[in-house]
Amino acid sequence: MNLVEKEFTPRHEGTKNTERYRGLRIKERFKKFSFTLCLCISVCCILAFSSCDRIKEVYGKKGAVEASEAAAPVFAVNTSIIARGPIQDYIQLTGDIVSGSTVDTYSDAAGRVSEIFVTVGQRVNRGDRVASVDPSRPGMTFRNSIAAAPISGTVIAIPAQIGMTVSQAVPLARIAGGGGLEIRLHVAERFISKMAMNLLCDITLDAWPGEVFHGSVSELSPTVDAASRTMEVKVNVDNPGSKLKAGMFAKVRVITEQKDNIVKIPVSAVVNRFGETYVFVVDNSNSENPVVRKRIIVQGILIDGVLEVSEGLAPGEEIVIRGMSLLEDGSRVNIIERLSPLSQPGAGANQEKL
Repeated sequence: MNLVEKEFTPRHEGTKNTERYRGLRIKERFKKFSFTLCLCISVCCILAFSSCDRIKEVYGKKGAVEASEAAAPVFAVNTSIIARGPIQDYIQLTGDIVSGSTVDTYSDAAGRVSEIFVTVGQRVNRGDRVASVDPSRPGMTFRNSIAAAPISGTVIAIPAQIGMTVSQAVPLARIAGGGGLEIRLHVAERFISKMAMNLLCDITLDAWPGEVFHGSVSELSPTVDAASRTMEVKVNVDNPGSKLKAGMFAKVRVITEQKDNIVKIPVSAVVNRFGETYVFVVDNSNSENPVVRKRIIVQGILIDGVLEVSEGLAPGEEIVIRGMSLLEDGSRVNIIERLSPLSQPGAGANQEKL
């Protein structure tokens, strides 16, 4: 080997080593880069798959809810809008119409009724002849005794008959004076605490169907009849057009309590379950299938199917009045009919459709 070869050989071998070292470093860097790239891709894939699972879970739940809602039963119901109005508590009684001043006519002597000069319904004046009584006895002849009307008025009864033997204590005729008409009622003992002077009364008669007459309590008996356990109550009655006659049978509604501007609902809307008293209130009634919510209420007086609600409801709310037997809080409903609000007393029996 010459000098030139010796001089250049180490350099050449050094160059080869350097290139080999550089190649190794490039390979190591490429391996690291490949590993990092694979790691990043793996992380991205994991995140992507987890996101997809989350999206599927969310949308799966949403779909399940929608499917559940679609499968939930829809109940057909009737509803009514809550309104304010009056309500009356009353006692229904019956009695006879009598004259305010009724007087019986008697004879001054005992004997046989020989003649009767009046008829039932006849108008008489004070001093007019009513009947004649012959006090004669076998072997003794006396002048007839004339029974005269003690007051002016109308003959409402004639207990005596011609040929009847009467004493001075037997009434011959009964005359009703001009003191107006009144109704005599007999109130059961359990209702006595509700009776008071000047209570208003609505009066109906079979003789005048469809008409309502008015009156007020004018007298309360201080005692209770021990046999019947009733108290006598007298009611003064207005008599427009003289339509009412003494002796007529009357049905009297004594109004014991009246409340105005209260919240009232049909008692058919009330549900009693497990010791709770509540109604179902329609939520979002304008939607295609609204839902109902249970609402606990506090009850007041109940009259003729109409219930006073002192707490729990407000005017304008819509409640279910029919078809609530299977309802629960959150049930979906289909409103078949909306009935008019209860704005008048007794409207519970006859509600109109809206």
